[in-house]
Amino acid sequence: MREVKLELCMQVYDHASEAPRAYVELLDAARTAMKKAYAPYSQFPVGAAALLSNGQIISGSNQENASFPLGLCAERVALFAAGAAFPDQAIRAIAVIAAKIDEQWISPCGACRQVMLESEQRGGQNMDIILTNRSGQIAVIPSAATLLPWCFDGHLLNR
Repeated sequence: MREVKLELCMQVYDHASEAPRAYVELLDAARTAMKKAYAPYSQFPVGAAALLSNGQIISGSNQENASFPLGLCAERVALFAAGAAFPDQAIRAIAVIAAKIDEQWISPCGACRQVMLESEQRGGQNMDIILTNRSGQIAVIPSAATLLPWCFDGHLLNR
């Protein structure tokens, strides 16, 4: 037997003034989108904003439904809207923010990680994932694959 270790590497900016301006603006767009969330059941509004390679920003918020599996997370709303409106544009970065943030990072759920990964593969370039916490620190994860090691992807279907 041997042990295999997986690590997560990310950049952390202690203050917004240290982070790239584009990422701070993307977090602001995600915060604005969060205010449009429909979250009457979880009371957990989330916003996301995706920066496309053409400079366009597409945002989304979580949209819940009384039949819980039918709702969508903010990340998937933004990514699917970007894919529908700009199918030939790679997504350079996505910012995610939640109203009830604490000292921990609000991290995308597994389903969103899977969609982020395929969006990244579809665009042919890594997508930065930008998160924040209550202290105002900004984390930048360099790829969706970093959040989803040993992922399931379309290549497995073509064997």
